[in-house]
Amino acid sequence: MNPEKVVFGFFIVLALTLNFGFFVGELDNPEHHNEWELFAVVIVNLIATVLKFGDRTQMGAVLLATSLVAMLQLVAAVIVWAVAVHAIGVGLTPSITASIVSLAGGAMIANVVSVVLLVIETVMLRR
Repeated sequence: MNPEKVVFGFFIVLALTLNFGFFVGELDNPEHHNEWELFAVVIVNLIATVLKFGDRTQMGAVLLATSLVAMLQLVAAVIVWAVAVHAIGVGLTPSITASIVSLAGGAMIANVVSVVLLVIETVMLRR
């Protein structure tokens, strides 16, 4: 067993599961979407993205692309949250919460693609 591959797989799957945990709940209800969970999602996705930089294969390039898409979506969600709460002070209205959760949902789709590609790559190695 390759410990490097275990850590790599761990962070990819953790990024997806944390993202799913933030995403689940009523779309427009801020009580269902915790800011610390979003923070954890961003940090774990950042770690997963950094881990993907070392792979020089075509699959590695696609995995990195999915991570960059997820990070872009998550950073946009954090910016919307910060602007709504701290810059303009309107707080988490239902429409702003829906925007944040929708952006996190886009990141979750990118994370699903990452996990599917990881599974495909693992199956291909077995043959």
